[in-house]
Amino acid sequence: MGVTILVVDDSKLARIVTGKALTALKPDWERLEAGNAEDAMRIVGERTIDCALIDFNMPGRDGLALASELRERSPDMPIAVITANLQDEIIARARALNATFVPKPVTEEGLRGFISGAALRLRRKD
Repeated sequence: MGVTILVVDDSKLARIVTGKALTALKPDWERLEAGNAEDAMRIVGERTIDCALIDFNMPGRDGLALASELRERSPDMPIAVITANLQDEIIARARALNATFVPKPVTEEGLRGFISGAALRLRRKD
């Protein structure tokens, strides 16, 4: 099964950095990118998305609002909220959505646990 992961961040540089870490961990996963929640939801409407990495701070809807929308559409989708904003409230809200918290700047090591868990969950779903 091919895995498609959606990376949502308003910063092109952050998407590049995240993409490099993802490629190092899962070079066979297809990566799609969106710069905001609206573009992300358009992509989700057009494509099957297996997994999502979502920046918290974005113009318009923030990453937690987008994670909530994705969770409604796909209750079992592995979702990570990525942010440099390490407030306990944000981490707690991400966990309440059954989303993993990944600190910025994104590194291969920082993503490893989430990606390993996502791959395991997706394999079980097959």
